[in-house]
Amino acid sequence: MAQISPYLQDIDKALRRLELMRLDGCRILITGAMGLIGGCLVDLLMRSGTDCKVYAFGRDEERARKRFESYWNCHNFHFIKGDVTVPLNSEVCFDYIIHAASNASPNFFKEKPVEVIKSNILGTQQLIEYGLSHNMKRMLYVSSGEIYGEGTGRAFVETDSGYVDCAIPRSCYPSSKRAAETLCVSYAAEYGADVVIARPCHTYGPYFTESDNRVYAQFIRNVLNGEDIVLKSSGDQFRSWIYVVDCVSAILMILLKGAGGQAYNVADENSNVTIRELAKIIARVGHRQLKFDIDIQSGNTTPISKAVFNIEKLRNLGWNSSFCIKEGLEHTIETLR
Repeated sequence: MAQISPYLQDIDKALRRLELMRLDGCRILITGAMGLIGGCLVDLLMRSGTDCKVYAFGRDEERARKRFESYWNCHNFHFIKGDVTVPLNSEVCFDYIIHAASNASPNFFKEKPVEVIKSNILGTQQLIEYGLSHNMKRMLYVSSGEIYGEGTGRAFVETDSGYVDCAIPRSCYPSSKRAAETLCVSYAAEYGADVVIARPCHTYGPYFTESDNRVYAQFIRNVLNGEDIVLKSSGDQFRSWIYVVDCVSAILMILLKGAGGQAYNVADENSNVTIRELAKIIARVGHRQLKFDIDIQSGNTTPISKAVFNIEKLRNLGWNSSFCIKEGLEHTIETLR
């Protein structure tokens, strides 16, 4: 019997703690299925043993065939090719919609800020309206912890709202995520749409895209290529992190147990580390060195920025993390190898 990857073993472990019986016989649409979170949602649901039908939505069928090769011919797996910014060309009545389509890579914010805004705002509008006209039970919008902007340094709770400079292209992501959340609760208030919101912190795991230039992806590529990790700053930014399997288990718990119209932080409070500490863990796991190349005179240092999350609201639904950051990163790297 072929040995399964650590990532798939982690999914099976998470499934033992989830109660997904309500999904039996349901049709579930997952947008952004080729992304880190969307892909893990597909993997978990396809391994859940429930009699649900999974509809993976994405723009690249060739990539989808490779990513979901083991499910492609399963009777309960379906791929829908499309773009969330245009009306969905389907007549399927999805019981649940999980909208996870949004590019979260900083290089995309720089090169395609308009497209980032469209996927968050137009995509959310198209999906809620489709759901309302096709007897949808509930939609979950995957937002982001970036909606909090600059905080005070204490852990963010769901009612916080810090500063975002809306007059720079980089704000395409947090500003459109904020607007999409408001759109969700407005559809709930005016049209009765049942929508819940998940706000993940920085999420890591295998199967990130080739174009993903977030720091964890760059560090992992370094060690997989046999390279040392070189930090260009002191790496003092202090952030909440979460392994993608934990993130997805939290999203499904919010989908099934969360209060309508509410937002929930998704984070692992035991995985709050600086960028420098993250780099050290990845270097250690990958048997490489961590080096620094900081030019103080050029101003290439980054001020300390703290962005951590209070998850009491999520914990009250019955959720707890299963994987510490070292274990999650070890399993990510082992799986990619």
